[in-house]
Amino acid sequence: MTIALNRVRRGFYMDSAALMRLAQAIGELPGVVQAALMIGSPSNKRLMEDAGLLAELGELAGANDLVIAVCAEDEAAGGAALAEAEALLDRPHASQAAPGEYRPRGLAAAVAMLEGANLALISVPGEFAAEEARKALRHDLHVMIFSDNVALADEKALKREARERGLLLMGPDCGSAIIAGAPLGFANAVPRGAIGIVAASGTGLQEVTCLIARAGAGISHAIGVGGRDLSPEIGGITTLAAIDALDDDPATEAIIIISKPPGGAVARRVLERVGRSRKPFAICFLGLELPGLEAGALPANARIAPTLRDAAALALGGGAGSAETAQRPAPIAGRRWIRGLYSGGTLCAEAQIVLRQAGERSFSNAPIPGAEALVDGAIAGHSLVDLGADEYTRGRPHAIIDPSMRLPHLARTLADPSAAVVLLDVVLGYGAHRDPAAAIVAALAAAPRDRPVIVASVCGTADDPQGYAAQVAKLTDAGVFVASSNAAAAEHALALIRR
Repeated sequence: MTIALNRVRRGFYMDSAALMRLAQAIGELPGVVQAALMIGSPSNKRLMEDAGLLAELGELAGANDLVIAVCAEDEAAGGAALAEAEALLDRPHASQAAPGEYRPRGLAAAVAMLEGANLALISVPGEFAAEEARKALRHDLHVMIFSDNVALADEKALKREARERGLLLMGPDCGSAIIAGAPLGFANAVPRGAIGIVAASGTGLQEVTCLIARAGAGISHAIGVGGRDLSPEIGGITTLAAIDALDDDPATEAIIIISKPPGGAVARRVLERVGRSRKPFAICFLGLELPGLEAGALPANARIAPTLRDAAALALGGGAGSAETAQRPAPIAGRRWIRGLYSGGTLCAEAQIVLRQAGERSFSNAPIPGAEALVDGAIAGHSLVDLGADEYTRGRPHAIIDPSMRLPHLARTLADPSAAVVLLDVVLGYGAHRDPAAAIVAALAAAPRDRPVIVASVCGTADDPQGYAAQVAKLTDAGVFVASSNAAAAEHALALIRR
């Protein structure tokens, strides 16, 4: 039996990413089952209600209030967690102004204070994001909308206005970007260089930039466009504007485009624009059946990249990435199935592609073309689960921020007698958990001795706050086989079950 407790701070605002990190810290306290700190908008209150976190006090919160919500084993644990949340909210942060120093509370005042600013990052509840983005555009600012739950009609109108003003509108739900070397949202520490990226995927952008950085090259700009930009409704407005920007940038020598497969008309529009450039392009439309695209007018300056690894390899001037050979641990005899537990949705899609190319049937809660849907979470055959999907993140932090949310799924999978290999992604960078490998190591220490083989990839760089080498070493010391990329991890899993 658990209890839901709420407190409300009237007229209080904090960035949603910061609130998710605080919620993660509260959720780790003794006796706490789950925690959330969210602005009291109607959509957020529905999320908390669905997660069993909303109490009577939280129901009364307004859109300008902050709801502190915990689900605890008893009232004492819940009360202690609420008190700790209040203390953390009151603690000064490095981003806060010093005593006596003026801190602007609106966009106009911020623009007046920061001369030369040309980009605004919007991270407010979705109901308010469109209006804030509109204000930013009218201050002649490029915009990155980190917020999700923005209406499709608002997205289209904002992107049209940005295009008319000669500005970029990245998002909504744009989780990652790197602009002129500055990491925005969930991004990694990568060097400046000659490769530009246009991505409708946050973890896809992260994986490719990290592979390029670890190969010794760098990024000019990595422009996130939002997951819906290449939909028929939006028509690739920001994708086309981003291609224009990178094509005009003398520091960009090669360009990568990353997206789920766009509709035919949108794909033709994008490929036509690519064909007017003199720069080489690697096009990674994850999950697209290649003959369908190659039968069209693929420009001479473009090559198809089936996976993120292939996209990075092509942009670096080589051919598509190749499978690796390495000494691998052997799975338990008689076991056949691969189980994937992913924090990154695009990484989950890429693993499905690797299995599909090898002729293996797979199931997922986020299936690509050629894969099959998991029904009510039932495990059947090879299963690759995106734990960042809405059904797993309602009312709680994303798995990249809070790796503990993967642990119950991992514990069940480690005890599954049919599982031969477990595939995991470990995502580093700004905004990610400070030590995601530690949670996996702890879970493995409590696992049965006859557990499946664990194969992981680490999306990160040496300069990330968590440190790529340190995270790989922790996993390796715990008996995890760490592959050089997410695609390579899936290939290793296939090699293991086919021995």
